[in-house]
Amino acid sequence: MTGAAPWRREEGGVLVLALHVQPGAKRTAVDGTHGEGTQQRLKVRLAAPPVDGKANAELLRFLADAFGVPLRSVSLVRGETSRQKVVRVDAPVHRPDRDWEAPH
Repeated sequence: MTGAAPWRREEGGVLVLALHVQPGAKRTAVDGTHGEGTQQRLKVRLAAPPVDGKANAELLRFLADAFGVPLRSVSLVRGETSRQKVVRVDAPVHRPDRDWEAPH
């Protein structure tokens, strides 16, 4: 396990992210972190409403694009109906999460 950020865990080519999402934003983007200490999560604003799975679909699409992987390589592990989510990214090509550590 590597990575200083408590919201990120790496295990054998798999990246696991703990997220706090805010649907209904004007645009989809990472917006710093949410929480403190070991409970800290990466905050992601989503330009999709929280209905009919639209926000989850937007989140997975955004992360697939950001990490340079096909959509099938990004999966929602936990939090389908919650703002607190855990997402898995298999074999990320790009690593924008390293830049997301910096405070915004």
